[in-house]
Amino acid sequence: MPILTVGKTKIPYTIRRSDRAKRNRIVVTPEGVEVVAPIGRVDDDVEAFVYSRRRWVHDEREKMQENMATSPWPEHFVSGAKIPYRGRRMLLRVTLVLSDCFVTGYRNGFEVKVPHTFPPEERDRAIKHTLTMWLRQRVRTDAETFVRRYSKGLGQTPKDVRIKDQKHIWGSCGKDNIINLNWRLIFMPKAILEYAVVHELCHLKHRNHSTQFWAQVKTLLPDYEARKTWLEKHGSGFDL
Repeated sequence: MPILTVGKTKIPYTIRRSDRAKRNRIVVTPEGVEVVAPIGRVDDDVEAFVYSRRRWVHDEREKMQENMATSPWPEHFVSGAKIPYRGRRMLLRVTLVLSDCFVTGYRNGFEVKVPHTFPPEERDRAIKHTLTMWLRQRVRTDAETFVRRYSKGLGQTPKDVRIKDQKHIWGSCGKDNIINLNWRLIFMPKAILEYAVVHELCHLKHRNHSTQFWAQVKTLLPDYEARKTWLEKHGSGFDL
């Protein structure tokens, strides 16, 4: 993955070729930076274009990251509120239904079906709870996918992956080879969860933060430094 350097900031980006593109363009989202280039445009030209727009890319990322680094939950859980999910704020739709249980789904946003008889003054608390349970399950699924992806290259497999409500850390790896991850990582771009998983997987081989440990992380995730910096800078805003 190419990396744009702006001062001390390293910004990884991807290049996507499109037969519909007439010129290079840059798309900056909370999940990352993508350069859309016409088919046939050589990499050197694309990279030169990105470099010429480096200050704009840097400033756009800063604005988005500042917007994300606030309390993740809305003041009230009503239709139109936004819930952070994998680095984006997604709309919430709340529907009253003739049912006895809460149902949470996701399709271009969150939908929570609430029993119409449920007391209105208790809905915020209950919707927050049902969303939390859904998000915890989703982060488990994502984390297990990353574990399968990187364990083979590492030659180590954790005994278990547990999703926890950790108050002061994003992850840990115990002597029992069990990896623990903070469920709030689901609020952040998926690349940050990927970094957290790789970080803890490497602790299966190196029980410290030695030079060898970081070399192992870099072998699996060459752009880990940019992700680590993002987490250090913005992680505290996600209700930790």
